[in-house]
Amino acid sequence: MVQRLSRSMLKTLRDDPADAETASHKLLVRAGYVRRSSAGIWTWLPLGKKVLENVSRVVREEMDAIGGQEVLLPALLPREPYEASGRWEEYGDLLFRLKDRKGGDYLLGPTHEEIFTLVVKDQCTSYKDLPVILYQIQTKYRDEARPRSGVLRGREFQMKDSYSFDSSDEGLVESYRLHREAYTKIFQRLGLDYRIVSAVSGAMGGSASEEFLAPAAAGEDTFVDCPACDYAANTEAVTVPVPEVERVEHPPVELLDTPDTPTIETLAEHLGVPRSATLKNLLVKVDGKITAVGVPGDREVDLGKLGEHLAPAEVELVTAEDFADRPDLVRGYVGPQGLAGTALRYIADPRIAAGTSWVTGANEEGKHARNVVCGRDFEVDQYLDVVVVEEGDPCPRCGAGLKIDRAIEIGHIFQLGRKYADAFQLDVLGREGKPVRVTMGSYGIGVSRAVAALAEQTADDKGLCWPREIAPADVHVVAAGKAAQTELALEVGEKLHSAGVRVLVDDRAGVSPGVKFTDAELIGIPTILVAGRRAAEGIVELKDRRTGAREELPVAEAITRLAHH
Repeated sequence: MVQRLSRSMLKTLRDDPADAETASHKLLVRAGYVRRSSAGIWTWLPLGKKVLENVSRVVREEMDAIGGQEVLLPALLPREPYEASGRWEEYGDLLFRLKDRKGGDYLLGPTHEEIFTLVVKDQCTSYKDLPVILYQIQTKYRDEARPRSGVLRGREFQMKDSYSFDSSDEGLVESYRLHREAYTKIFQRLGLDYRIVSAVSGAMGGSASEEFLAPAAAGEDTFVDCPACDYAANTEAVTVPVPEVERVEHPPVELLDTPDTPTIETLAEHLGVPRSATLKNLLVKVDGKITAVGVPGDREVDLGKLGEHLAPAEVELVTAEDFADRPDLVRGYVGPQGLAGTALRYIADPRIAAGTSWVTGANEEGKHARNVVCGRDFEVDQYLDVVVVEEGDPCPRCGAGLKIDRAIEIGHIFQLGRKYADAFQLDVLGREGKPVRVTMGSYGIGVSRAVAALAEQTADDKGLCWPREIAPADVHVVAAGKAAQTELALEVGEKLHSAGVRVLVDDRAGVSPGVKFTDAELIGIPTILVAGRRAAEGIVELKDRRTGAREELPVAEAITRLAHH
């Protein structure tokens, strides 16, 4: 049946929602695709549901093409599997937790590694049952502290998650490759501009990890792109090459009187040295234990990056109360040369290389020290890339200056390894007749996020502008208003529908042509067909929504062209 706007639940809005900041949030609401139910929870209206289903269809087709088998797991999950994997605690406040009437603990699934592992443990007993790829498209739940940007960051969202199960590491590499290729095809078919970037695994665990990012100003992820080579990475995964340090004899440590200089800025000004010559030592708590993090004074510690490197440990800044318990730590004047024997772990950025000399805290109120040399006066327990990446930093691969862009994360693939297989003793009988521990991969696509990402990337100043593959219809037929024009519009709509073309007909009575044309631009279907001033002559106008190109054609020719588009 042809979809007619006169019989559709569609209400467009002229004004942006008051709380909307991103283009996708504004336009998806104004064009009648979604409506806010409560903070971070959205209702998908008929047009929005069509787009969501079209994205899901593309995902399903490409997942099925690599041998994926679709399942549907429960969203309401028992506590025990997540306790066994450690994620009942690791997820912290992000989990929606609830109890049943008998007092049993449950959660709403944020992601399903544990449950998929148990399904395979139940169903697969031999290496002959593997490899297997299972996937689902399902609603996920995360109790975001600040849900925002419409469907981009919600507390309830649609996601495709798939998991590969192999009896060997080589098998996992192949499953990962298959998913990587499938994702490339999915995002190309959806019409998304995307980048594949190196990522860190974080709380998910595992080794190899890549993100698929859609560049967009509204994105919450930042990534680096090298203009000189093909290097790209999430800023949290950028690695810094350890600089070559010329071995020279440094003068001995010199104690300096530096009253009222608790910050790098005040210290550099007082001594007349660049901030890059100073060593900043940030104190954090890692699972409650105070740890010092050293970076050059002209750089900032990226706490998100630090947290990802140290996951699943919890990282938080120290407080005044923490200093009260540690008189050996002088706030604003901490130096690494005083940490030996204090049981404090010292993490440093690779720029704090052996042989480098610094001005840093002297561990005395109002005093700093000069000529403090790494490897001579203090040791580094662990090197981690923990600084905020800046535009122009050297590319780890070729040394050229990096560019920084914002993006929306639309997909993420991990080689999980045996983290969950170990937690649940997932073994199969191997070729030699002995148990073999299964190895896993985890692969996610944000289905509802992809809708928002497409809106962000393709919209213009008139409204949404969907790629044909996921648009709610192929052709938007507009009856300019008179009875004869409406009659022709419905006739054209029926013929196109019979030819297999998805059609939306604006046959609303009492709505001005101007409002109909504005709505057609806002709704963003790829082709607009207007039954207007020349309808009586059997002439209609075709307009390309993306380019704005217009052309008048006889009805029969227009139908033939659109039927073979």
